[in-house]
Amino acid sequence: MTDRPFRDLNKNGKLDPYEDPTLPIEERIDDLLGGMTLEEKAGMMFHTMVMIGEDDDFDVDMEAFGGPTIRYMTDRYITHFNLVGSASSEKIARWSNALQELAESKRPGIPITLSTDPRHSLSDNPGAHVATEAFSQWPECPGLAAIGNEDMVEEFADIARQEYIAVGLRAALHPMADLATEPRWARINGTFGEDATLAARLTAAYIRGFQGEELGKHSVACMTKHFPGGGPQKDGEDPHFAYGREQVYPGNGFDYHLIPFEAAFKADTTMIMPYYGMPINTPYEAVGFGFNKDIITGLLREKYRFDGVVCTDWGLLTDGNIRGQVFPARSWGVEHLTSLERAKKALDAGVDQFGGEHCPELVVELVQSGQITEERIDVSVRRLLRDKFRLGLFDNPYVDPVAAGYIVGNPAFRAAGELAQRKSIVLLKNGQNASDKILPLQGRPRIYIEDIAPDVAEQYGRVVKNIEEADIAILRLKTPYEPRDKLFLETFFHAGTLEFQQDEKNRLLSIMEQVPTIVDIYLDRPAVIPEIASHCAGLLANFGASDAAVLDVIFGRFKPQGRLPFELPSSMAAVRQQKSDVPHDSENPAYQYGDGLSY
Repeated sequence: MTDRPFRDLNKNGKLDPYEDPTLPIEERIDDLLGGMTLEEKAGMMFHTMVMIGEDDDFDVDMEAFGGPTIRYMTDRYITHFNLVGSASSEKIARWSNALQELAESKRPGIPITLSTDPRHSLSDNPGAHVATEAFSQWPECPGLAAIGNEDMVEEFADIARQEYIAVGLRAALHPMADLATEPRWARINGTFGEDATLAARLTAAYIRGFQGEELGKHSVACMTKHFPGGGPQKDGEDPHFAYGREQVYPGNGFDYHLIPFEAAFKADTTMIMPYYGMPINTPYEAVGFGFNKDIITGLLREKYRFDGVVCTDWGLLTDGNIRGQVFPARSWGVEHLTSLERAKKALDAGVDQFGGEHCPELVVELVQSGQITEERIDVSVRRLLRDKFRLGLFDNPYVDPVAAGYIVGNPAFRAAGELAQRKSIVLLKNGQNASDKILPLQGRPRIYIEDIAPDVAEQYGRVVKNIEEADIAILRLKTPYEPRDKLFLETFFHAGTLEFQQDEKNRLLSIMEQVPTIVDIYLDRPAVIPEIASHCAGLLANFGASDAAVLDVIFGRFKPQGRLPFELPSSMAAVRQQKSDVPHDSENPAYQYGDGLSY
């Protein structure tokens, strides 16, 4: 391994104090911080995106996310990277090692902290989570809430921790401690549902599984988000986009959304990410939470005494360019400010790091112009360095690619994930009445299927192509949404209506009139399906489950045991009447929070 440049400054041939693992961390930080330039300090305050290349390829074009390349590590001293995209475990591990070697060979010789959005679910959204087949596959967080077991959540997080560490990922840009109180919100599939008490218990278990009792060399640091609670979005629109920037509290439920974060603080979450949204008609300034001193300094730092890293959500300072489209900075409430002024406002608010950005020259200019003191920068850099030291990255940031190959996605981990998928499935309806139960299905019926792999279905029954030939139909559906494609990322965020269009509804009801029909619906948001629920013979809900997992429940190879983590409204009119910040307030819901049957 290449000697760090700081070693060259030591004339007596000994380790510099910051490299000595026997010294207290604060002494090591003092030594390192004292030798860093302003530009190197500023680089640490940015956490940008990087795409995996070949083993030694650090010049990957990131056009899809605005153009940054790994050159920002050497040109702008950035040492925190959010890995996007996927690859085999061995390739990620080799590439991570090569990245660390490059960091070690350049000033200031600070190891890289490689972070990631969730990678263990079956769905993929470049703005929220990354499907990675090499990893064990689990239900999304509403599915973990449907199970409702803290031990299983901690088991999941511990397995994910081992898989992350094996490939060099040391920071988790999760969990989401937000609540699903507004059923139209596009980020519900990252939450633990609408109940704050359950979400608090599971958030704490999640953090314990990733970090352990205290942050150390066997930990993955958690960046809990989105403080002080995303979810109460006006009309359910997401603040990734300007039309969703307003966060509203018609039921005066602001404090309710803090409950899961209070559990995260008790579990010693390492980092916090404020949300994009701007609070409307509250005592707080009507600017995005990343710029909001009332929230970051007043509430987070002073009330909750949080002294960890505060990293903004991605892209608050500068406009991006995604596939030729301008993606405006999410600078809600301060759109009129320049990028430099936005950076100052966020730093004054108490932010330590800017997510998804790569412009440390703004911080340098703020210090050189006297608008921000270097002592203020040192406060944030000290926090960032402390986490790197606690994670053991200065002692050994490297991983074993061979070990990664047998740790990541090993049979035991995959089996645990597959079991969780089955446990998370919720049975909502079984026959038209108690004496007319249709599930579990018996024998090998002739089955008409939609959105199920025929080779998997053949293991349970005889697949037929025509409804007329079928004994039963099994349909896998997804919660409806309004397709939007003005911006690239909009296509991945499901928002708007929760009910099927009339033509599709009529088609589904026609199938149900011809043959008894079992419906399984993927609930990335609460679906409005009263007619479908009324006419189907059986209804199940999943939160990320394979065909085999769903069919195992339908055919009785596994007994359903999940419970709904949020209500299913009876109509869109009821949805529009709900208070976006209040749980359990849908009028006459089709299914209530906690509903679920078994055999």
